[in-house]
Amino acid sequence: MADIRNNFVGIKSPNPFWLASAPPTDKAYNVERAFKAGWGGVVWKTLGEEGPPVVNVNGPRYGAIWGADRRLLGLNNIELITDRDLYTNLREMKEVKKNWPDRAVVASIMVPCEEQAWKAILPLVEETEVDGIELNFGCPHGMSERRMGSAVGQVPEYIEMVVRWCKQYTRMPVITKLTPNITDIRHPARAAKRGGTDAVSLINTISSIVSVDLDSFSPNPSIGGKGSHGGYCGPAVKPIALNMVAEIARDAETYGLPISGIGGVTTWRDAAEFLALGAGNVQVCTAAMTYGFKIVEEMITGLCDWMDEKGHRTLDDITGRAVQNVTDWQYLNLNYIAKAHIDQDACIKCGRCHIACEDTSHQAITNMVDGVRHFEVMEEECVGCNLCVNVCPVENCITLDALPAGQLDQRTGKVVDPSYANWTQHPNNPMSREAAE
Repeated sequence: MADIRNNFVGIKSPNPFWLASAPPTDKAYNVERAFKAGWGGVVWKTLGEEGPPVVNVNGPRYGAIWGADRRLLGLNNIELITDRDLYTNLREMKEVKKNWPDRAVVASIMVPCEEQAWKAILPLVEETEVDGIELNFGCPHGMSERRMGSAVGQVPEYIEMVVRWCKQYTRMPVITKLTPNITDIRHPARAAKRGGTDAVSLINTISSIVSVDLDSFSPNPSIGGKGSHGGYCGPAVKPIALNMVAEIARDAETYGLPISGIGGVTTWRDAAEFLALGAGNVQVCTAAMTYGFKIVEEMITGLCDWMDEKGHRTLDDITGRAVQNVTDWQYLNLNYIAKAHIDQDACIKCGRCHIACEDTSHQAITNMVDGVRHFEVMEEECVGCNLCVNVCPVENCITLDALPAGQLDQRTGKVVDPSYANWTQHPNNPMSREAAE
């Protein structure tokens, strides 16, 4: 059976599934229940500095985006960091770590961007004997207005500075949590590495307004008729998270930097994709808030079953395997030619492929042949864009098949070339022509 034990920057856990810093990890009661359900680790809900705790709103804290079947696709969260007393949290963290020595317990921290504030809290956290700290540079609402959270995470120089403080004042591994609310995720990751971080985690939530109540004209969630931007999370953010993880994993300056992947992990397959793109483990929030802690059982079983089926013995066998296959557009093979094919036995004749192609693509699918309703790809018009595959409601009814080398592409009238060629070499590329000259 596959061995999914995890060692992330020296922090060991029985599996790579951690709960992210969020409401599910706000207190010992939650964390104990999570560990009993099988979670490998938790990042405790973000701690603030000593003194009066932050004040959260006493009303709706979440807005939502649903699919057609009302399945939750995304949450908008306006909750702040923990509103519980610092010492209550520290006491519970120490107790939980003592009771569950084989599980990972990491403290998320957010204090003012001042050296003394970090110097003061780090020994308090270290005394709990938790496994590490995560620097919350991601929260896009509430705390950012106080010059914390993403207000720090959007400035690489601040990231590097705070990471250096933390590496100076604590023995614990430092994980730097990055905000996605930035143009190029590589810059904050590089700054964290320069500061000496042991790892990065990403993505934190995306600044968003998910909807507007068209009766009250207030953004949701609405607090007494007013709304605010919040942090967007859930399955809908997974593509953004995967891209940012891959960017860091393949960047020459951050290559090899351990990554904890966050963003829409709902199934074992999601987790496997993050691992394949370079993450060393994954953190989960929205899925647990939607389905409860026991969802981790399906994640563990599914990952193990898939690894057994594919012959992967440990997590090292899959971690980073897809990174080499991520490239820039300019290096994609322009000699690769594919055409759509419709399985007539599987086709239910709904016509969605025809409508999508006819109205918005390349008019390459029939709807009538010899006066009979019939959907078939016209190869002489098909560019292999994959739209029909994606809109078809029947799985595997439409496939995209590569043309073998030497076969005629009816659309262009050219024979498929077996050699590799990309945009940097193409005669239509003005930069290519300048280089040749």
